[in-house]
Order: sequence, then C-alpha cells, then structure tokens
Amino acid sequence: MKYKKLQAKEYAREHMHGVWAANLSTFDASLRFDEQAMRENLRHWITALGLGGLFIAGKQAEYFSMSVAERKRLMLLSVEEAANAGQRNGAGPCGIITSCSDTNLDLVLELARYSQDIGADYIIVHSPVLHFGADTEETIFEYYRYLSEQLEIGMAMWNHPDCGYTMSPELCARIAELPNVVAIKYSTERANYKRLTELAGHHIHVSNPSEEDWLDNIIELGWKLYLCSTPPFLLQSAVDQRINDYTRLAFAGKLEQARQLSDSLAPVRQAFKASKPHGKPQAHAKYWQELLGQHGGPVRRPLIGLTPDEQAQTRAAFAASGLRTA
Repeated sequence: MKYKKLQAKEYAREHMHGVWAANLSTFDASLRFDEQAMRENLRHWITALGLGGLFIAGKQAEYFSMSVAERKRLMLLSVEEAANAGQRNGAGPCGIITSCSDTNLDLVLELARYSQDIGADYIIVHSPVLHFGADTEETIFEYYRYLSEQLEIGMAMWNHPDCGYTMSPELCARIAELPNVVAIKYSTERANYKRLTELAGHHIHVSNPSEEDWLDNIIELGWKLYLCSTPPFLLQSAVDQRINDYTRLAFAGKLEQARQLSDSLAPVRQAFKASKPHGKPQAHAKYWQELLGQHGGPVRRPLIGLTPDEQAQTRAAFAASGLRTA
C-alpha cells in the first residue's frame, strides 16, 4: 500500500479527485471473460481519456455474474494497466478503487485483502443487503466498523437503492469518522448528499453518480471527486472530452466556460437516455461502447441483450447525438 491506515483520509484527500468511471466487463461470444478486450478498454480509459480513476468490478461490471476468480482477475488487470501507464505525461497515475461488495462478509474481506495485496488504491463496499427489517443504523454502522477494523486499505461506502434502504446522512457521517473510510458513493437524492457534505465533507469525499449534476456539485458543494458511473467513457471520446474539460475549467474557477461546455452535452445525454430500453442498462451501454470503437460484447444472464430493433434505435440516437469520434 502507498499509505498507512491512519494516513488513508489524508492520502485520499490529496490523490482521489477528478473524474472516475465504473467499468463494464467484456465477455466474448461464448460468455467467457475477455481479458484482451478488457485490457484494451482499460488503456483507452486510462491513457486516451486520461480519467482520474476507475471503479472496478461493481454493478455496471456485472460482478454478480462473475466467479471470484474472474473478479480478482479483473481487479489485477486494472491495477496492472494503471501501473503500466505511469504518470501519463504529467497527468498523474490513474487511481483504482475495487468493488469488494458481496452478501457474504468473508468474501468481502477476501476481495478487500486481495485488493490490498495487488496494490489497488482503495476499495468500495456497498451497504449490506439485509432482510426482515434488519436494516437498523446500528447494524449498518457495525458492518462498516468491523470492515474498518479488519482492513488497512482506504475504504469508500456505497449506498444505493438496490440495498433496499437509504442510509441517513447522520449515519454516513458517523461511519465517516472511522480511520480508513475515505469516501462515499451516495446514490440518493440531492438533499441527502448535500446534508452529508455539510456534516462530513471535511472527513471524506462525498459523491453521487449523476454526471448531469456533477458541475453543480463542484460549484455549490465544493466537490472534487466524481465517483462514478459510465458517462466518462460513454459520453466522451479521444477527440471529444467535454466532461473532462468542463471539470478542469470548474476546478480552475472558470465557471461560465464550464457551464457552456456542460450544457453542450445535453443532446448527447438525451440521445443516450432516450435510446436505453427499460431493464437493459449494461447491454445498452456495451452496444454504445461498440459504436464509440471500444469493446462491448454480450451480457451474462440474468441480464438480456438488445433486440435488433433496440440496436437500430441506439445507432440512430448515437449518430444524431453530436458526440464526435474523429
């Protein structure tokens, strides 16, 4: 590790910033994990797009359909490609945060310790999926307290609707006091994440996966980290990096220019949203990736792919979006 446990918050405050993206996993026609395709996508995101970091093996990556060995392999490939890219001509290294989320605590710890061993920068663990009304604040706090006690690596919380409940800002702030908790991906409404920023923004990075709100959150809440979803590599290309550009402008205080660039992405955002069929987010995103020249490929069950008509609608939306690829 690049820091000691008690240095985790300070390290993350200095190094965990900018635009981070959540990976989609590549499977070949036989639904085997396609390592070469994954490496090529990683190199594009890390080098051509110059993203600040990557969120590896989360929900977008279909971790729920991957074996433990595949999840570990995906983590290792990502760490290796980030290391190979080095300082990226002065842009600094690409950070890697690995998703160690699972319903089995022993597996969470196994993946977290593996992440520590291979040199990942941080881990992220979603709040536990609980049943029979067990989602009390004490249960959830104890879950993160135990993980913090067992691990050295910096850890981010992650709370999203699929967990079945929303963690209160007060609970998140209490967890933020733990020594190696460094961030939260807080997939909730603005009132909650604004309140948490007031309570704990001096302890941890607070973030929300909405790219449309990212600029407002920089300006109004002083955020430094977008953690994270797929827009950084779906709504950008090597020659059209408006998310990266408006982020840099906003960080530099050039807010009017940043707003103009962000607003110019509205047709791209709308094209992506309008062409996405209900219940097929990964399949749609992977097909959009292919239109961008990245590797997409099929999804694994229980997910299902796009129909020919859905593909045609997506192609038409992509062509009309105004997103430049050359």
